[in-house]
Amino acid sequence: PLLRRDGELAGRRFRELVAVPLACRGVFLGFLALADKEQRGGGDPEFTAEDRRFLESVAALAGVALDGARQVENLVRQRERLAEENKVLRGQLAAEVGGRRIVAHAPAMRRVLDLVERVAPRGVSVLLRGESGSGKELLAKLVHHLSGREGPLVALNCGALPESLLESELFGIEGGVATGVSARRGKFELADGGTLFLDEIGDMSPVLQVKLLRALQEREVVRIGGEEPTPVDVRVVAATHRDLEARVAEGTFREDLYYRLRGVELELPPLRERREDIPHLVRQFVEEFCRREKVAPPHVSREAQALLLGHDYPGNVRELQNLIEGAISLADGTISVELLRSLIGPAATAEELSPAGGPEPLDLAGVERRHIQRVLQHVRGNKSEAARILGVDRKTLSRKGF
Repeated sequence: PLLRRDGELAGRRFRELVAVPLACRGVFLGFLALADKEQRGGGDPEFTAEDRRFLESVAALAGVALDGARQVENLVRQRERLAEENKVLRGQLAAEVGGRRIVAHAPAMRRVLDLVERVAPRGVSVLLRGESGSGKELLAKLVHHLSGREGPLVALNCGALPESLLESELFGIEGGVATGVSARRGKFELADGGTLFLDEIGDMSPVLQVKLLRALQEREVVRIGGEEPTPVDVRVVAATHRDLEARVAEGTFREDLYYRLRGVELELPPLRERREDIPHLVRQFVEEFCRREKVAPPHVSREAQALLLGHDYPGNVRELQNLIEGAISLADGTISVELLRSLIGPAATAEELSPAGGPEPLDLAGVERRHIQRVLQHVRGNKSEAARILGVDRKTLSRKGF
């Protein structure tokens, strides 16, 4: 304890002061001090040894309490920081995967990404369902990116190769099986410790389905022409646009393989069901293409923007990307609605721009009105949400009679 007489503390004079340090776990927190002990009946009593021991006991308890309060404050700050970081990360939606930023402003797409975040760290197999061009391969990359697996992501399109080549691509081949054939590892071995993405799994032949199922069950592969099995640690992500349930029912797809692949099923919405993402995807594709080709970004007219937002995209995100890249290549500084119509094709634009599929196309005001109606229908009449998607304020919709 520190004992002082006839001094000043914090601008206040004292006759006698005793102070003890406040500390906890070796960390100095400050002092606890008492000044000018009073005694009934007057007089100038001094602090006794008992007073000092009492003060030390109080200081010890106060030090623990202060340390606890500091820890709580630090935890609260850390929690707020982590929450803010998580908010930023979720806003970026897993940032970039394979050089491509995943766009998910639409609620339907955000729900898919929420599921991916929960499923990816687990080792369960994943079956991705969705129309062609909806982004299944990019989602597979995200699953692998968030999985924490140290091995690579290896992809194979099961519908792009004949059965004989697909088998060697999957399981590998030993040298000398045929003239000029060298030993080669298959995709299972290449993906050891990582993820194997099997795209268009619904197109695999029944014979290969049996061999794939055996490899998944035994966690080992045997190369073509080989005898010794090779153990593999592979997480499988499969994808298809086929109706696998119908194929199981008709006997062209094995039911046991179907359930083996379908540990968790994720359904990607088609682009027409996530129109909120279209402006962001357009901006991303313009930036990517112009950066890659080293050309100036073109201006996209308001009419062209309306057409892009209203098109149904049977080819989904892939169609939108090809459309934007083709438009930039042909545009003379501006992407016009006429240019987009020529690229989309007369059948598609006539169907979208004509009332009830009629022969006469709508004028520009009619196109705009129909598009606003479609957006309002999409958001179930929520004018504020419709205005946000359209990039206008709510008063604009009111002035147009909505």
